[in-house]
Amino acid sequence: MKRKLLGFLLGTTLVFSLAACGGDDNATDEPAGDGGATAANGEEIFQQNCAACHGKDLSGGAGPTLQTIGSKYSKDEIADIIENGRGAMRAGIVQGAEKDAVAEWLAGKK
Repeated sequence: MKRKLLGFLLGTTLVFSLAACGGDDNATDEPAGDGGATAANGEEIFQQNCAACHGKDLSGGAGPTLQTIGSKYSKDEIADIIENGRGAMRAGIVQGAEKDAVAEWLAGKK
């Protein structure tokens, strides 16, 4: 009984994690405009696309903590991780000017 419950909980957690970090079912392959992405709204973009795995307060969860990521990586290195993925994080969750805005915002987290 405990084994079945544990399997069920792990399975639902995995499904939720993949869905939360997944893309938009309505996404197209067409390049989107930058949508006015700036460092000022990098936090908003992060909250919409990354917080499900990295935590609303950057404390981590399914993904690692990002509270001091700027002391470890530069803006360009963070942008590269966002673009190419790392570990279980898939590539391209955020793209273009939005990627740059998130990278700039995270680079300030020291």
